[in-house]
Amino acid sequence: MLDMKFIRENKELVETSLRKRGTKMSLDELLAFDEERRKILLDLDDLRRQKNEANDEITKLLKEKKDPKVRIASMKEVASKIDIFETELRNKEEQILKLLLMIPNMVDASIPVGDPTHNKIVRQWGEPKKFDFKPQSHTALCEHLDIVDFARGAKISGSGFILYKKAGALLERALINFMLDLHATKHGFQEMWPPALVNRASMTGTGQLPKLEDDMYRLKEDDLFLIPTAEVPVTNIHRDEVLAEEDLPLYYTAYTPCFRREAGSYGKETKGLVRVHQFDKVELVKFVKPEDSFDELEKLVKNAESVLQSLELTYRVVMLASGDISFAATKCYDLEAYAPGLDAWLEVSSCSNFIDFQSRRANIRFRRKETKKMEFVHTLNGSGVALARTVIAIIENYQQKDGSVVVPDVLRSYMRGLEKIESR
Repeated sequence: MLDMKFIRENKELVETSLRKRGTKMSLDELLAFDEERRKILLDLDDLRRQKNEANDEITKLLKEKKDPKVRIASMKEVASKIDIFETELRNKEEQILKLLLMIPNMVDASIPVGDPTHNKIVRQWGEPKKFDFKPQSHTALCEHLDIVDFARGAKISGSGFILYKKAGALLERALINFMLDLHATKHGFQEMWPPALVNRASMTGTGQLPKLEDDMYRLKEDDLFLIPTAEVPVTNIHRDEVLAEEDLPLYYTAYTPCFRREAGSYGKETKGLVRVHQFDKVELVKFVKPEDSFDELEKLVKNAESVLQSLELTYRVVMLASGDISFAATKCYDLEAYAPGLDAWLEVSSCSNFIDFQSRRANIRFRRKETKKMEFVHTLNGSGVALARTVIAIIENYQQKDGSVVVPDVLRSYMRGLEKIESR
């Protein structure tokens, strides 16, 4: 959430950011409400001053044994006006908050301006693998190896839900355990195991609500939401808390299933594992001091890259343009792994800096050690990394001519020593 004072003093700058995002939104109503709110505050201050003066006069009259009835009557009239103005103030603040929650974060000046066609490839690791046979898609390989049952997954839950089986289930779990161990032992992240259901305050804190509510799975009776990413519960660990400067930065990693109602466009991308309603992900979340957040973003990207490098998967790092970054992000990099069977680059990680956008919504602050000044922390998060697209990249890159799939070296200890997935 943007600071109201910042918007008031930097209207043109905020409007420029909105245009860069391609967001059609006027700030006029918000600024008008803010002007009305400030006028009400001035009136309230004056009325409270009058009430205090009346109280002093009444006390004085009582001490002098004089009749205070007239002054008491006038004070009651002032108190009644205060009640009315306080109600108006609450209503105005609710209107302002409602509008503030719909304004996206400022886009950083370093990112490209434009729609997704303006995304910038920053670097590439490895080259697309060449085969001496025509590589198959992961869908065909999964069915041949009997490691994913698409039909039964749909029967159980509906389209976009996946049933992993046999070596497919083992591969999914192996990847999760490998990534958690890597981030916890090599990158300094504390492992968490958060709830998969969160309340409305948590979803609002990280920016999914109110704007994206229709894309979320909600339990109406309890007003709880299935998480779209572990970013939501992990960031909200410190909601409404004040952290100590010496405790920063805080790094957390967590595995969770993730749920998204809108799985993507119609057509070939809805087949197989590319776009699903439920998927697994290992998430990385950081709480840092403001002056460190952009350096921490670069480190976060490296943390995610190390997963793909360990798996020896060709990937590229893409800086997202202003029209493609998420609602809450100020700067974002995507990691895209190459899938030869699909002949496509698949997003397997998204690493974002939110600066103080989420921490304002979730009220996460820290106290400077020397000055004792309170400031909002900066939050970051990244996929480290997401499944099932990483599974796609492994299956399609490690496939053999006979339809078998070699298990990456780094995963074999997590797969009971299995070196190759074969049809049985």
